[in-house]
Amino acid sequence: MLQRPDKAGAERAGRERAGKILPLDQLGPAIEAVRKGRRVVLCHGVFDLLHVGHLRHLKAARDFGDLLVVTITGDEFVNKGPGRPAFPSTLLAEMLAELEVVDFVGVVEEAGAHPAIRTIKPDFLVKGSEYSDPAKDISGKIVTERELVESFGGQLVFTEDITFSSSNLLNRYFNLHDQPAREYLAGLRQTDFESRFNRLLDRIEKMRIVVVGETIVDHYVYVDAMGKAAKENIIATLYRDEEVFAGGVIAVANNLSAICPNVELITMVGDPGAGNNHADMIRKSLAPSVKATFLHKPSAPTVQKTRFVEPTYVRKLFEIYRMDDTALPANVQASFHATLEEKLARSDLAVVCDFGHGMIDAGAVDILQRKAPFLAVNVQSNAGNIGYNLIDKYRRCDFMCVDAMEARLAVRDKHAALADIVTRRLPRLVDCNNFIVTHGRSGCFVRKGDGALCIPSFGGAVVDTVGAGDAFFALSAPCVAAGADCEMAGFVGNVAGAIKIGIVGHRRYLSRFEIQRYVTTLLK
Repeated sequence: MLQRPDKAGAERAGRERAGKILPLDQLGPAIEAVRKGRRVVLCHGVFDLLHVGHLRHLKAARDFGDLLVVTITGDEFVNKGPGRPAFPSTLLAEMLAELEVVDFVGVVEEAGAHPAIRTIKPDFLVKGSEYSDPAKDISGKIVTERELVESFGGQLVFTEDITFSSSNLLNRYFNLHDQPAREYLAGLRQTDFESRFNRLLDRIEKMRIVVVGETIVDHYVYVDAMGKAAKENIIATLYRDEEVFAGGVIAVANNLSAICPNVELITMVGDPGAGNNHADMIRKSLAPSVKATFLHKPSAPTVQKTRFVEPTYVRKLFEIYRMDDTALPANVQASFHATLEEKLARSDLAVVCDFGHGMIDAGAVDILQRKAPFLAVNVQSNAGNIGYNLIDKYRRCDFMCVDAMEARLAVRDKHAALADIVTRRLPRLVDCNNFIVTHGRSGCFVRKGDGALCIPSFGGAVVDTVGAGDAFFALSAPCVAAGADCEMAGFVGNVAGAIKIGIVGHRRYLSRFEIQRYVTTLLK
């Protein structure tokens, strides 16, 4: 006979489960109220997705004490790359609270366990065996977590049991990527790619890099579209808010500094006397390790691109350029050339971001081609220079990275196949052995031997594409200079681009940890 559901029992269980889940600031007092000599155990993690390995880890952790507290990293701080977490922390907390072995659950709105340790003051902080070797912890947090828990009289301990990888399970059984990406990643997992990548980062860290290009102020004005104006053929909008970011070569230098501490920047900004050129914001935005030389263009503004943006989905409505893209005056040009020669003489790599806004002239190109020990070039076509800033202004370089439109403009053929452009047509224009052509959602085409290889993209939902190509170039250029082939450089560039499209404007720049963590996630 079919039994009626026990509605009262279900409601009671729901209340008990909800009582386990508390905001972090309430967890401390709640635990102290029931502590009374009991030993408190803390487990912290992402738990995305929750699996039997987690269950066995939690059961083993409970054996160290009397009360088990589990805290979860908040969604915003999960550094496993685009598309993660697969399950939001609210659902993960609910699932963990259903486990009988768990006494309390909380969500930490920071990266790492430090806030939970300070709040809960556990007798034991329990980690899985994969964290027992601090040298293998790319986050670098296991040492500080140990020190913090010991400062409260607790200790760090490890469980020894069967382990599973949530990332591996998600990669195998959930369609986080499209078919080409899944097939490509499956092939990489059969190689030693990750260890080669980590060795590559170690080589890049020792390099001396000079970055050259214009500073661009990216100004976002957030507006709601109200509709057509009653008496004009225009769209009326309602102002909501605005943000100003340091972009252009500033973003490239900052992203480079994530993997190399020795970055020198030569950039062009506006005349301090020519209105608000955002000088303070630009300087404050620079990563501390970046040493900058600013060239001031007399009577000119810093290049500024103002985009009017619909805020809900970060969709751009229209754009306004504010710039003077004429050539630098002779005295500023001479100073630029002298500084360029000086910096190149003690560098290993020159990263050139040629935005075509008046800074990089024929003389600078000549110096770069003659003096750079390794020359990496990105020549951009944009609304401000289209048709006037093509890659063949450089006769030679060691690495060139452009997008599909820029490549097709260069060969004067808008329907040309990108594989043919990479392997046959670009080498006719520029003396270079390493070419990559980026192609948005389709990934990138790289020159490999006598042929071309398409490396699929790994990005999830697109929040904002501004700066994604610059992030790709910033990470791929030092890879090639440090000895990687274009396939590895293209993969790393796609990783950088995938992370960047999840960031509005330049609210933040890339970090080494999130780059390494996402590579690890993809290859699990």
